[in-house]
Amino acid sequence: MALVKRKMGNGVILEAHQVSKWFGGVQALRDVSFKLRRGEVHALMGENGAGKSTLVKMLAGLHVPDTGEIRLNGQRVTLRSPHEAMRHGIAMIHQELMPVPDMTVAENLLLGREPCGRLPGTIDRRKLKSEARRLLSLLEAEMPVDAPMRTLSVAGMQTVEIARAIGADASVVIMDEPTAAISEREVGALFQAIRTLKSRDVAIVYITHKMDEVFKISDRITVLRDGLHVATDEAQNLDEPQLIALMVGRKLTSLQVREHSVPGRCVLSVKGLSRAGAFRDVGFELRRGEVTGLAGLMGAGRSEVASAIFGLVPADEGTVWVDGSEAHIRHPEDAMRLGIGMVTEDRQQYGLVPLMSVCQNISLAALNTCCRGPVICHASEAEVASQSIARYGIKVSHAEQRVNQLSGGNQQKVVIARTLLPEPEIVILDEPTRGIDVGAKAEVHAIIAELARQGRAVLLISSELPELLALSDRLLIMRQGKLVTELDPSTTTQEEIMQYAMPI
Repeated sequence: MALVKRKMGNGVILEAHQVSKWFGGVQALRDVSFKLRRGEVHALMGENGAGKSTLVKMLAGLHVPDTGEIRLNGQRVTLRSPHEAMRHGIAMIHQELMPVPDMTVAENLLLGREPCGRLPGTIDRRKLKSEARRLLSLLEAEMPVDAPMRTLSVAGMQTVEIARAIGADASVVIMDEPTAAISEREVGALFQAIRTLKSRDVAIVYITHKMDEVFKISDRITVLRDGLHVATDEAQNLDEPQLIALMVGRKLTSLQVREHSVPGRCVLSVKGLSRAGAFRDVGFELRRGEVTGLAGLMGAGRSEVASAIFGLVPADEGTVWVDGSEAHIRHPEDAMRLGIGMVTEDRQQYGLVPLMSVCQNISLAALNTCCRGPVICHASEAEVASQSIARYGIKVSHAEQRVNQLSGGNQQKVVIARTLLPEPEIVILDEPTRGIDVGAKAEVHAIIAELARQGRAVLLISSELPELLALSDRLLIMRQGKLVTELDPSTTTQEEIMQYAMPI
């Protein structure tokens, strides 16, 4: 199932013409036009809630415009489903992962395009696995193709989604935050795959909040703000400050190294923490007023260690001490009772209750503060939620809006708000800025710095090395399930971090 060489050309292949979209009383897009040329990488930029995901979901058949039209090769089309879009050669990598968890990696990769066996209605399993390995090799990814998808990390699932879109032989590939959960190594392999697609005249829509990626890979850039088209220009005509100003309507300062303070006493200590197939013999300490960074490649075991400490998936061996006493954490409720809060890597699986309101999602971690006896006081709950919405700049039409109607970045802010509502003394942040725009990212960085100033102990896990270097007091590096070294962020470099993180 090799990629097909197409006739080259730089004409417009896909176009949204003056499209608008409402969700309830909220207008997500207003008279937006967008043109995609063959063989180009067109970056679609904007803050969370700007309308980026709404626009690309129209192009991918997930939403139908309320007004305006979608044109493919100059002809008006109505795309009522992703399957219909795929029949027209449009594939999409979604910001929120949508695997079939009980099917294997190979079955997910070739879903709907399975190679036929000799008998009608059968699948050639050997070809299925062989093609799956080939697609993964395009991203230099190694994982068992027979493994169920549910056993993979978020980064692993993201890699499978990317490989599936690349292998779809589409003429248009939409990538919504494709690198949000993968490491620098996988990003490099993805960019090489994108260059290969471009050489075959495939058009790519690329959404990201990572500024360095935009200028590395894109040919043109379109900016949306508050549901409106702001600008479209060649990437070479813009620089980072100009692009940020277009996105947010104001200037933002660049990522600043936080002012470090003298750490206090140890509040959390882990020794000999191990779980079969995930990590082994991990030990470190967290101290008051200190941000401890945790770096490593996909599959290194960072998120798995954090999940064990918080009780999401407990370790097989090892001990955890909180405030000098041995803690027995088998469930998140145990961790929260001990003053531990966690923003999980996967907000959909562990962070949100999609069908509940923003207000209900925020108050979940501190319902005892909103109750009179066994009864929830809805006025108190609404007050708590409104304070958090204002504090974290969550864009909502009202507090009772369902959380699954928010943009990905605003959903992430809801998770952060709920985690910090009970004021935990120990805060674990696993990819807290994943899917968050440049303005909101600066706000989250300020929150992390403030947590340290307040004397909280923070464990920060991030795939963005500049973020770790700017915010951390100490930096721990994991490789293949083991903690291999500790570095001083003020004296180390991204290159040194990668040297320790790379498999041996």
